[in-house]
Amino acid sequence: MSNTNRSGRGKNRRNSAAPQGKGKASASRQPSQSTRPSTSQSGKEVRPHGASLSGVRSKGRARESAPIEGLPVSKNEETVIEIIGMNHDGEGVGRADGYTLFVQGALPGETVRVRVMKTKKQYGYAKLLEIVKASPDRVSAPCPIYDQCGGCQIQHMSYAGQLAWKRQLVIDNLQRIGKLNVMVEDTTNKENTEHAIRVLPTMGMDEPWRYRNKAQVPIGVTEGGLVGGFYAKGSHRIIDMETCLIQHEHNDEVVAKVKEIGSHLGISAYNEETGRGLLRHVVVKKAFRTGEMMLVLVTNGRDIQHKDEWIGSIREAIPQVASICQNVNKKQTNVIFGDETRVLWGRDVIYDFIGDVQFAISPRSFYQVNPVQTEVLYGKTVEYAGLSGKETVIDAYCGIGTISLFLAQHADQVYGVEIVPEAIEDARSNAMLNEMRNVKFEVGASEDVIPRWKEQGIEADVIVVDPPRKGCDPRLLDTILEMKPERVVYVSCNPSTLARDLRVLEDGGYRTVEVTPVDMFPHTVHVESVAMLVRE
Repeated sequence: MSNTNRSGRGKNRRNSAAPQGKGKASASRQPSQSTRPSTSQSGKEVRPHGASLSGVRSKGRARESAPIEGLPVSKNEETVIEIIGMNHDGEGVGRADGYTLFVQGALPGETVRVRVMKTKKQYGYAKLLEIVKASPDRVSAPCPIYDQCGGCQIQHMSYAGQLAWKRQLVIDNLQRIGKLNVMVEDTTNKENTEHAIRVLPTMGMDEPWRYRNKAQVPIGVTEGGLVGGFYAKGSHRIIDMETCLIQHEHNDEVVAKVKEIGSHLGISAYNEETGRGLLRHVVVKKAFRTGEMMLVLVTNGRDIQHKDEWIGSIREAIPQVASICQNVNKKQTNVIFGDETRVLWGRDVIYDFIGDVQFAISPRSFYQVNPVQTEVLYGKTVEYAGLSGKETVIDAYCGIGTISLFLAQHADQVYGVEIVPEAIEDARSNAMLNEMRNVKFEVGASEDVIPRWKEQGIEADVIVVDPPRKGCDPRLLDTILEMKPERVVYVSCNPSTLARDLRVLEDGGYRTVEVTPVDMFPHTVHVESVAMLVRE
């Protein structure tokens, strides 16, 4: 789902108060997808209008602890190490006399010279100074401010290398956390492979750039007018952007025009410290199949000066925009959306397709940010469900019904459950939009609703789960084991919680047959996976 964005995600949910992304998270990646929407060609760094950096800097001046005795390295020491792996944050992992050092920007197989920046008892952090021996997977990151942004963590790795690493990340988690038997290609012990889990190669993109259909850009101000881009690492300083290589080009164009027109009209930017100023965020959504676009202006109050002139100029400059909305957020918070949304011009939704299924996208509804790979992900989900058209399927964590409607094309009856009421409203609307009458949605926690369905005589042949980053609620796993469906399909945005939950299901009588990683967020550390389990 990672993200950088699938970074908390309410996957496929309408987002009412939480930042969008995997409320689960990305990505992660997952770097928050809500606050790192883009990167800049200009590299111009500013802070939100009137904001002070003193708060950020003071945190960095915390009293340093005394040096730890007995370590093979000390702070500020330079050393040469070999990088033996990469952790889930994309940091290279090396060892100095057995002591683990994490090095941002280093790749497995490399020999690097580093400076130790921080030490703890078991591990430390070091800065990359020189690449003595480069990995064959090392490439030059095409983004000019890649090192400043943080929205992408592994642009310096070849795309083939990224896909291989993401597969290995899934395998490592299944083995280390789930203690699961994973098939290794070069094994000669057939006894260990008979019931071993197959982890297929990561399903990547033919063109892994410009894939994001949504930009969420914080706004600040300089002497030259409004600026918007992303927050610099570890701060709320805004790096102005002109383009983002993982963002659809039209989103960049809309953001640039809104800043230009707003600056010309004297629109003020929100000030985080004083709580004054109007424009907080610019949110742009692009429907890849229909070409429609939605613009959401997130403002600190309802009144917009020069509103009609602003809207007229935007419509003239960006004719593909079908909806201009305003979201009002007066709270002093880093949450993007407030509770009130209204239409300034055009429709309240735009429409897009995933496969043959049409979806209405509203200002605050969650919609997967990579539509190309979403179709791949859902296609694999339907494949693993093994549907013949006669089955009853339960979709736990159904969100706005994206997976449910995909499944409904191939099943006799689908039941979707989601705890967010607004998401269920969207799911029902999307079912009506597609004239699908064999799907039913209900509000509530899966672990409460599904047992009630069972009492009503509803027996599931297949249960699909697509939980947040924290994984399935333990009670839901118990419910699945009590329901005893023939198959379980687990869609995951977090390999560690996937491994944990698969262990529970395997101990309860299921066997994990196959796992397919899907690259929903190229150039970030996030990876989605789809797992197929059958009842023994």
